[in-house]
Amino acid sequence: MKQKLTIAVASGKGGTGKTTVSASLALAAADTGHKTAYMDCDVEEPNGHLFLKPNISYRHMVGIPVPIVDQDKCTACGLCGEICQFSAIVCINKNVLTFDKMCHGCGGCSLVCPAEAITEHSRNFGVVETGDCGNNLKFYHGKLDVGEIHSPPLIEAVRETAQGEDLNIVDASPGTSCPVVAAIKGVDYILLVTEPTPFGVNDLEIAVDMVKELGIPHAVVINRSVPEHTLARDFCRDNNIKILAEIPDDRRVAEAYSKGELPYSGVEGYRELFKELIDTIIKEAGR
Repeated sequence: MKQKLTIAVASGKGGTGKTTVSASLALAAADTGHKTAYMDCDVEEPNGHLFLKPNISYRHMVGIPVPIVDQDKCTACGLCGEICQFSAIVCINKNVLTFDKMCHGCGGCSLVCPAEAITEHSRNFGVVETGDCGNNLKFYHGKLDVGEIHSPPLIEAVRETAQGEDLNIVDASPGTSCPVVAAIKGVDYILLVTEPTPFGVNDLEIAVDMVKELGIPHAVVINRSVPEHTLARDFCRDNNIKILAEIPDDRRVAEAYSKGELPYSGVEGYRELFKELIDTIIKEAGR
């Protein structure tokens, strides 16, 4: 691999095994000599740490600037409320009210205030934690505070914190909403994890549309694959999408998962599967 490579692992729906695949890929990459960073960007429900068991060594709070209004200076002109697209600041009966949790931190209200009555202070909404899993593998994840809505800024903070490794594995949120786009934008390659069920293939189709819109090279891994269930294979064939691996519907994998173990390290034969998969992805990405 000649230069840094960032691979995102995503899925159209939850429960397909996305974290199992992404964490196993991170271990495989580290074991094959790559300085690797695993970034859990599923900040509302991060669970990669349950399997990789990092030694957390650093944490920092993440916040956004929200407005403070000096009522003595305020002229109640209402311009701040007019510019805010999220109703985080409103002028009612010559009183300006602010709603910090609705604020997206754009700073527009302070810029348009003719009386310079609005200043800003930082309001924390989550935390980024970093650690070490040993053997060339660094760990990064974000934790969104309960009741908060600002997933994308926290995801961006996770990705900005992870610097300096040769190979980056991004574990995105499930689905195709804004947090997923924040996690995968600018990556070099996307691995879409699906299952061979009608629901899995339906959501895979939506995820493929999103990835194509972003113009990012991609391929599919079919998890819990059963020979007679061909829906996912048929979809990929009809849409000219490569299937890089099929992970069988194996009870041993479920048993390992229930004990907090990954198939890569806890089930015989899967170490080779994920090492071959990471090598294939690197070749597909042209690195």
